[in-house]
Amino acid sequence: MKSKDDIQKEALETILKYDKAGVEISMGVGKTLLGLMHMDTMSKELYEPKFLIVAPKVSIFDSWKSDAEKHGYEHLIDKMTFTTYLSLEKHEYKYDVIYLDECHSLKYSHSYFLKIANQLGAVIIGLTGTYPKIKNSEKGKMCQEFCPKVYEYRTDEAVDDNILNDYRIYVHLVDLDREKNMLVEKGGKKWYSSEYSDYSYWSSRLMGASSAKDLQILRVMRMKSMMNFKSKEKKVLQLINDITDKTILFANTQDQADRLCKHSYHSNNSESKNNLEMFKNDEIQLLSAVEQLSEGVNIPGLKSGIIMHAYSNNRKASQKLGRMLRLNPDDTAEVHILCYRDTVDQDWVKNALSHLNQEKIIWLDE
Repeated sequence: MKSKDDIQKEALETILKYDKAGVEISMGVGKTLLGLMHMDTMSKELYEPKFLIVAPKVSIFDSWKSDAEKHGYEHLIDKMTFTTYLSLEKHEYKYDVIYLDECHSLKYSHSYFLKIANQLGAVIIGLTGTYPKIKNSEKGKMCQEFCPKVYEYRTDEAVDDNILNDYRIYVHLVDLDREKNMLVEKGGKKWYSSEYSDYSYWSSRLMGASSAKDLQILRVMRMKSMMNFKSKEKKVLQLINDITDKTILFANTQDQADRLCKHSYHSNNSESKNNLEMFKNDEIQLLSAVEQLSEGVNIPGLKSGIIMHAYSNNRKASQKLGRMLRLNPDDTAEVHILCYRDTVDQDWVKNALSHLNQEKIIWLDE
């Protein structure tokens, strides 16, 4: 059985051997701390070292600074430069090490900068909890070229080593409503349709798409339409009544989060901070959220969660699952994911959960 220290030491020893390296490491182990450990080692070998940290969101920068202060690496902070992936090309090339936090965010547009920087001597380290599985995708090709995976330690290994608690995932199949009770507006016209008819409409449009751009647009349109369907909301209300543990509900939109739960957490709710504190302190047992809560907030004693939409994205699913994997090692978290039966939603959910132990995933055909 490995400890966090064992894993971090093992990963550090591995990535120090390469000038381009990627690490896929489970939540709860500390990928930011691993980056800081690598940075500290490199700083002892360099004269006036310069480190560039690249992340998809500005909020992630704070975790690097706070972890540096927490673990005794304050001396590295003034050597760090931070940038988002969007602004990467605005920087000079002369960095000693470039840390790609959430390296699965790489795009072809970053290729030139990273290629030149590496040629000029920059070491490139990619850190992620979900390394791209599809090697010929844009993210897969970019990660393979600039931060090929040299070390991995996955969520189920962390569960086995008692770093994370165990989990069970229940996928609830929900039927599309065939009643014409949904108001639809297209081209200035309004009429009542059903979820089934609306899904069929967008699917037929997709079948007739004449270009890759049209295909992409139509996929987004169909997904947005499905996120507004109400059938999953009925299932959520049933689950809320049945679940007795402390529960977080990940809704699709702010309106939906407010509609399904008395206490919500999102950017347009002035009571969000207070609601979150009450949830942490066990003053309330149910909190709804959208995406903001999925990235860095840990809730003590959170044993249950409901995810309304998986987005075919194992990174987002893992982030939400991670909120419930900070219990005692002998506890088991229960995660409920809603999925529309006989639709593309089933493919999305399967893909989002593909990196997890399939024996811990139960599909409920209700």
